[in-house]
Order: sequence, then structure tokens, then C-alpha cells
Amino acid sequence: MGVFTHGTKLLIGYLKKLQGGGYRAAALPVIEREGPGWAVVDGQSALGQVGCEFSMRLAIQKAQQVGMAYVGLRNTGHIGAAGYYAVLAARAGLIGIVAGNDKPSVAAPGSRGPVLGSNPLAYGIPVGDGDPILLDIATAAVAGGKVYAAHQRGEPIPPTWLIDLTGQPTTDGSLYPDHASLAPMAGHKGYGFGLLCEILSGVLPGGKLTWEVGSWMFDPPSAPSLHNAAFVALDVGLVAPRTEYNQRIRKLIDEIHAAPTADGIDRVLVPGEREWNQFHRAQNSGIDLPADVVEKLKLCSALSGVVPTWLPAETAG
Repeated sequence: MGVFTHGTKLLIGYLKKLQGGGYRAAALPVIEREGPGWAVVDGQSALGQVGCEFSMRLAIQKAQQVGMAYVGLRNTGHIGAAGYYAVLAARAGLIGIVAGNDKPSVAAPGSRGPVLGSNPLAYGIPVGDGDPILLDIATAAVAGGKVYAAHQRGEPIPPTWLIDLTGQPTTDGSLYPDHASLAPMAGHKGYGFGLLCEILSGVLPGGKLTWEVGSWMFDPPSAPSLHNAAFVALDVGLVAPRTEYNQRIRKLIDEIHAAPTADGIDRVLVPGEREWNQFHRAQNSGIDLPADVVEKLKLCSALSGVVPTWLPAETAG
């Protein structure tokens, strides 16, 4: 989908956590308590992808019975791309909403240091005759991974990305995360959405909050990261006639596509449309991996002893 910060680039960190025992390779999520339209799941320190897929599929199953469901997941690993789980719901014909929390790295308006994590928020909307509408954002001005990537590539960062320890904007990517915080998305608006994510994913299911959440990148590999996430699924087919819904969502998309555009712009896009176009191109033509992602995969090869066919053995280390 053209988003290189939350995919295979993170594999080396996950491998280290698995080898160190902080993430449990054989663990399976456990439903702690549940009702017809809700559940709380203990992720058992498995990979976040394991706990999140389990939880969203549980939310989908419940929503298909009662119309709408919430599942809170606590004690899991870093969840990766939140939008992936929202798409699971959308592909099944449901609206999916995903939120998560993380160790604080994002300033609040007026703070000199981090207050909340770059808490992700994603939604997937089913479109009967096309790819889902998909929004997947950090509630920070930018995901921390993008700061790392830009700094590693020697690229300057915008002054809207980071806040230094005096509470002022900075363009020095080397300061993050020890001496700078991510700026909240859209100021107080992003701070408010980040707080909502913290409540839905951490407070409600009884998970760890803010500084209680570990760093999956910087803590010892033996330490669990204790991440949390929330999943909401709404079955549109139980709320509205499916055919009518499909017609109305298509009408809305067509109206957006037909909006007058600025010079040089072909048409206004709905969220996720650019990524789906890249996804389909990748399916047909493969993926051009950036150099920083290739370097991370080389580290994975050296750590695991597995040399992929596209990576010459002499360069694997």
C-alpha cells in the first residue's frame, strides 16, 4: 500500500522480542469476560497482530448477531498497522473502528514533554462495488516511525512534527524521542482524539495506561510491552438494507470524486484510495522497497539465519 513504516521494517524488532521472550510466540489470546455485544480479551503478550486479528474477528462475529460490538484487547504486543484490522471488518460488510495506546511520545497543547502515545485511530467503511474507504492515522502530527525514517535517510523534517523540551517546535529529528516529543495532530483536536483512544483501548478494558506501557523498541527484549487496543464493528446490513446502503455510499463517493479540483489535481480522493491504487499496482508489479527497509530486512536475515532469494548471501549480514 506504499506505507513502509508499519510493515516489514518492524520485523527485526518483533524478532528480537520473540527471541527474548517479551513477546510469546506460542501464546493465544483469551476472552476474559464477554456479553452479546462486547468482550475483553487478554492478549497474553503474543504479537499484537495475533491479538488484534482475534479481537476484530470476535467483534465482527458479535456485531453480526446484535448489530454492533466492542472488544477491548489488553496485554498485547505492538499492533502494527491499525487499518489492517479495520479492513477486516469492512471486507466482511461492517464498519470497523480501531484505536490503540502506546507509551507517551506526543505532547499536549502547552506541555514541555510527552503526555500521550501516538495513539492510532483507524476506520474501514465497506463499499459494495469497490475497495473500502480506509483511514489509518496516528493522533500525533506524524507517526514516530516517519521521524526515524526521515532522520535515517538524512532528510529534513517539517517544523510541525516535533516539540522540544522547551515546548517549542524543532526540525532536528535526532532529538526524538529522548529530547523531543511528537506534536499532536491539529493541536487540541489531535490531543482530544488521542485521549479518546487511550480511554477506549486502555481505561475501558483494564489495560496499562500511558507510562505503564512499555517501549517495544527500546526496552529489554525480555520485557512485555503491554500494549492495548479497541475494536468496534457495526454491521450496516442489520441497520440499513444492504442494497440501499451500497447505493448511498456509492452516491457519496461519486459526489466527492466530482468536486471541483485545484489546478493540477485530477480528482478529489476518498481516504485510502491512493493506498488501494498502490496496493493493486504492487499485486501486479511487485514492491520497490526503500533502502532503509532493505537494511532492516538484512538485519532480520542475519538474526534468523534465513536468507531470502532476493538477498545475496554475502550481503545478508
